[in-house]
Amino acid sequence: MEQVPSTGRPVQITVTDGYDLKGSKGDTPVTFIRAEFNQVVLGDSAKITVSPEGTAKYNFTCSFEFNPEGGITLDDLARKPVFLTMTEVLPKERKLKEEKTLILGQAVVDLLPLLAGQTSFETTVPLHPVQGSLLETPRSGAKQCSLEVKVFAAEPLLTAAQMSGGNLLKVTLEAAYSVPESFVPVGTLQNYMVGLQVPSLGEKDYPILFKNGTLKLGGEREPVPRPKKWPIANILAPGANNIPDAFIVGGPYEEEEGELNHPEDREFRNQAECMKKRIIWDLESRCYLDPPAVVSFQKRIVDCRLWPVEITRVPLVVVPKGKAGKFDKTEDEGQLSFHGVAYVNMVPLLYPGVKRIRGAFHVYPYLDATVHEKTKCLFSLFRDTGHHFIQNNKIGGINSPLSKQVVSKNLREDKTVKEKDIDGRLRPGDQASSIKSQSSDTPLEGEPPVSHNPEGQQYVEAGTYIVLEIELDKALVPKRMPEELARRVKEMIPPRPPLPRRTGGAQKAVSDYHSQIKNISRAILDEYHRMFGKQVAKLGHDIDSETLEEQKCQLSYELNCSGKYFAFKEQLKHAVVKIVREKYLKTTSFESQEELQTFISELYVFLVDQMHVAVNQTMPDDIQDTTSTIYTSNEQLRLFAFEAEVNENFEMAAVYYEERLVRDPQNLDHWLDYGAFCLLTEDNVKAQECFRKALSLNQSHIHSLLLCGVLAILLENYEQAEIFFQDATCLEPTNVVAWTLLGLYYEIQNNDIRMEMAFHEASKQLQAQATKQKSTDSIQYVEEGGKIGSSLGPWGPTGGSSTIAIKAEASAGAALSILHDFLDESSKLQSDSREPILTTESQDPSMGPKLSNMFLKEIPAKKTRMKTLMVIKVYVHRVLAHELLCPQGGPSCEYYLVLAQTHLLKKDFAKTEEYLQQAAQMDHLNPNVWGLKGHLYFLSGNHAEAKACYERTVSFVVDASGMHFIFLRLGLLYLEEKEYDKAKKTYLQACKRSPSCLTWLGLGIACYRLEELTEAEHALSEANALNNYNAEVWAYLALVCLKAGRQLEAEQAYKYTTKLKLKDEALLAEIRMVQEMVGFGNPSF
Repeated sequence: MEQVPSTGRPVQITVTDGYDLKGSKGDTPVTFIRAEFNQVVLGDSAKITVSPEGTAKYNFTCSFEFNPEGGITLDDLARKPVFLTMTEVLPKERKLKEEKTLILGQAVVDLLPLLAGQTSFETTVPLHPVQGSLLETPRSGAKQCSLEVKVFAAEPLLTAAQMSGGNLLKVTLEAAYSVPESFVPVGTLQNYMVGLQVPSLGEKDYPILFKNGTLKLGGEREPVPRPKKWPIANILAPGANNIPDAFIVGGPYEEEEGELNHPEDREFRNQAECMKKRIIWDLESRCYLDPPAVVSFQKRIVDCRLWPVEITRVPLVVVPKGKAGKFDKTEDEGQLSFHGVAYVNMVPLLYPGVKRIRGAFHVYPYLDATVHEKTKCLFSLFRDTGHHFIQNNKIGGINSPLSKQVVSKNLREDKTVKEKDIDGRLRPGDQASSIKSQSSDTPLEGEPPVSHNPEGQQYVEAGTYIVLEIELDKALVPKRMPEELARRVKEMIPPRPPLPRRTGGAQKAVSDYHSQIKNISRAILDEYHRMFGKQVAKLGHDIDSETLEEQKCQLSYELNCSGKYFAFKEQLKHAVVKIVREKYLKTTSFESQEELQTFISELYVFLVDQMHVAVNQTMPDDIQDTTSTIYTSNEQLRLFAFEAEVNENFEMAAVYYEERLVRDPQNLDHWLDYGAFCLLTEDNVKAQECFRKALSLNQSHIHSLLLCGVLAILLENYEQAEIFFQDATCLEPTNVVAWTLLGLYYEIQNNDIRMEMAFHEASKQLQAQATKQKSTDSIQYVEEGGKIGSSLGPWGPTGGSSTIAIKAEASAGAALSILHDFLDESSKLQSDSREPILTTESQDPSMGPKLSNMFLKEIPAKKTRMKTLMVIKVYVHRVLAHELLCPQGGPSCEYYLVLAQTHLLKKDFAKTEEYLQQAAQMDHLNPNVWGLKGHLYFLSGNHAEAKACYERTVSFVVDASGMHFIFLRLGLLYLEEKEYDKAKKTYLQACKRSPSCLTWLGLGIACYRLEELTEAEHALSEANALNNYNAEVWAYLALVCLKAGRQLEAEQAYKYTTKLKLKDEALLAEIRMVQEMVGFGNPSF
């Protein structure tokens, strides 16, 4: 490390001017400035007469020597200001030999900029009046007195290593609230003290002390913002106690990092901070940490996590003037009372980018065993290492605010002054390292039991807590900037290049010409109908050629006379000019008349031909056969693809997904869905390509980032996964899912501190969302695990799950619910099971386009597949473990549903049934429980029980998730048991909710078995229109046509049945039997 030069370096303070000054004797007083730093008088300025305008030119320069090896250190610069005291020289009286002086005010110069690397700075500091000074009563309209000050150092006081590796620690003690009732402002004066220790110079610990707290009675809340104060005594002017530009601003309880930051604590804190007794300090103490101290600070946080902040009170002893030495050994010295401790969790300072923690912390009785167990601290700051603090606790001592204020050029420093600094901090080597990590678990000898600290127990009974703020100049763990994360993502996944600009070409010119021809044709038709509409209506098709010719002449005459012909020609001119320029590339004059005529002839032929093309497109011939096509939406294609996956027809599913991509390759959801399908077929590389393709279309799309991160974990690209997750949290800091997945990732990496940070942030955002939803009277499912509307796949909940309000200390318990939300919203992953599974209806309208068709409105725009459990297999067990940590009274119904879901994936039916029984005991009215039971029995072959569960699920007022497949399976069970009426009604409901080939097929089968051939044919035609590759649909169409006696249609349907290789041998045998019965239908007879 770069060595600090051993020689001292001077720091100059120059007071150049004074403004708006005034004295006690006249408008032109004689004044001088005295500069002090670190209890040493740096010098006095010359005596300057103030001008009538209130200005004075002092040009006074003084200096001190900065020497970190033995003298004024960086720590002194951080916590001690320069005091500038203005003194008025009164006129000399004849009888007095010496001049009388009167202190007017005091200014404070903060030297903190020197620790930021600056070598010089200028500032204007206010001159604060002392008590009784004339400056306390300013004249009306007069400005506050001020001094112009320049600070200069010849070279930087910090080396390059200190600039990059050092840090500045600020600790602000605001107040202690709800103190014991035994604290009274009368009787013996008490010094209320709070202290903690931090590493400052390498491994050495420095105590930070806050003394002389002010006991106040309740009645009103402390104002905010209010200034922070220097932890220094003997400041003459009350206003000089305030640190410049440093204020206590407070903030919402929920945003604090302490203990009392939950909604249930709000009422207690409001009462404590308004009505109850409190002790006020409002002091800020600073400490410079050199690079070794920063490393030690970080290591100490990792080892100890909780840091002890001690609180106590000691009686103040009045010191008679001139007899201080006799009171150094009185019996009252060193008497500690109400010794308590607060445990401050310092871990948030190790979160990336965190520089400040502020919160309220409970005060507990100081017990050696407990403190050592929680903090590994072996010594008490006040009892074991701070005995001389208490010895110096006398009114009249240097730290007492009641001491007589005397400014002297030669200050006498007694033993107590030498032993400590002005703000009550020990000098190096005067104390032990009290909170270093200790490997020994042996308790201290003679540790007192609980009963030995009855006074400290009063803190617990009163609910006392202190409000503390700890702030660093630089974060201990740097956070990646959003720009860096975006750059890294862009390097991994280059953004999709913008689509090429479409410039007008020959094709565009011809298209514009067609449009104009169509417009003119419609206008001419409208004119014709206006003139001859009634005549045509009477004659109909009996109009002869002569009548048509006469109408043509009349129409032409009318167009010419009205000017419409000219208007049509002008309307067409621009399109013709574009054709000439773009198609024939004619932009210059013709060289000869013959060339012009040749071009016009060629152009005329082309324009007439294109006119015919446009007119035929507008008015096709009646004899032209038109075939009606059934348009399928993207949502229907997605449903069909899912049904193909259910039947393990992956080739057909791929066709549907690829068709969606061809229709709209710019749609992110299409790429994400296709990526999920690739995961289903275990093509992880292609799935990664799809997810990255989606991200290249929009690099700010949160779900694409999260899915890329999850897949990166599957492919063991952990560094990329972290970048994706962190980028998602930067782009959307309020996204609960992103923080949860980041926390689970850190848990996999065994990074406990960052895991705690991510889960804490997820919990905070979750609570904020719950509060916001409650304020808008939204339905919330708090502490119930989601009874209504939670999404359930065939093996358990998969999306739309309830929001759980979780306390910060168990914030990781939110992982299960949050992860379900992610799975439901992203809906990109699908099951690898061989059996049909359910879909989930979307709860987020922004995740996909709404369907206008009422019959399609309940098709899930976003579905969750059980493949998600395979994709996040590294997460599942951790998520379930976190659910057990959730302080909601034990495992929830949702927890057991997910357990059943995972075991059903493994075909462990016994375990699945066990967990479903426990879920049913917790919430027997949950339709998702019964729906999952139905799937269990269906897959295990117990169709009777499956039908009973499905019927119960359908009978609930509130639908279970994935009703589409519940209806399909229930209808199939009805068909098996030949309950065709019930099957027909069930399939009808499915067709109304989400029509597909399978729903129409089931309806067609039921109608056919009921001998309702017309209805059966209609339903099967609908199924065939949606998917003409389904062999079973063709088979039942063949049966319907055979029963209806239509030989040609029956033979065609049978041909496609055999061509598509129907696998149902029983159905094939039935077709052949009917063919033999009617005598046709099989051309091979």
